[in-house]
Amino acid sequence: MGAWELDWGTMDESFPLLQIDSEIVHMFSIDKERAGVLVGTGMGGLTVFSDGVQSLIEKGHRKITPFFIPYAITNMGSALLAIEMGLMGPNYSISTACATSNYCFYAAANHIRRGEADLMIAGGTEAAIIPIGLGGFVACRALSQRNDEPQTASRPWDKDRDGFVMGEGAGVLVMESLEHAMKRGVPIIAEYLGGAVNCDAYHMTDPRADGLGVSSCIERSLEDAGVSPEEVNYINAHATSTLAGDLAEINAIRKVFKNTKDIKINATKSMIGHCLGAAGGLEAIATIKGITTGWLHPSINQFNPEPSVEFDTVANKKQQHEVNVAISNSFGFGGHNSVVAFSAFKP
Repeated sequence: MGAWELDWGTMDESFPLLQIDSEIVHMFSIDKERAGVLVGTGMGGLTVFSDGVQSLIEKGHRKITPFFIPYAITNMGSALLAIEMGLMGPNYSISTACATSNYCFYAAANHIRRGEADLMIAGGTEAAIIPIGLGGFVACRALSQRNDEPQTASRPWDKDRDGFVMGEGAGVLVMESLEHAMKRGVPIIAEYLGGAVNCDAYHMTDPRADGLGVSSCIERSLEDAGVSPEEVNYINAHATSTLAGDLAEINAIRKVFKNTKDIKINATKSMIGHCLGAAGGLEAIATIKGITTGWLHPSINQFNPEPSVEFDTVANKKQQHEVNVAISNSFGFGGHNSVVAFSAFKP
């Protein structure tokens, strides 16, 4: 199948996300008909939707902005980016709740593998921290209630965790074939090895108690990547800081990886909160930074660790670690599971 490379992302100092614009595309003379965009979102344009409903109630339908529909629908993130950059390749949006970004990476890589594109901009974006978004998660009792200590509220794998903390942002990678990246002469940051997606088919919000969906998704991702469980020594976990979810993921991981002593696992959400549809994008970047720098960020707020978590969780302090193969897990409401695998690029 060949190797599929990542050349730059939002956390790489030389190519920050703000520089991904039409000038860079022009500078590298990309064939725009073979370059696509696959940027998803879990919630869509929640702000414009909320504002539109308020306008309807208070002022009537004639006061709804004409941008209400275009900015509310989930596909517009990919569409507007393509319009801005003139990219005419595969373009759509995937919305699988908090698994969205990984689904986008997986689908984008497969477009390249099938020869349908040379380059794909892929990832996720989310901006849901508004009253209706926050209130909705409060209503389904998913959020931490540690309002008196917000800085320590997100504490994955801690025995006193009580829910997640909302975050927002965007995480996007440029994925392209090795041949295309080398032809352009761009710095190759890491290698996308493979991935997998599946569904628990169990419950709207709760994970399967037996962990079957997650463990089988990990196994399929490793098969797609062409690596064995023994080669994996770093896992960027979904780890949201919820009572059931944190341990369900650990139980599923334990089914796949029999030897846990050499695997380090950390929780990006402990530091930036749960960015919903963008979470996997940001965590993929954190994973790649771990690969390229040899440093893993800590899982903060580990005050009273769960004894059943047998992994080194990089508790409270960053650690040096030479990553061989890394996987990044993302799971979403509805039972959507997604796992992607990365490694250092080795010419």
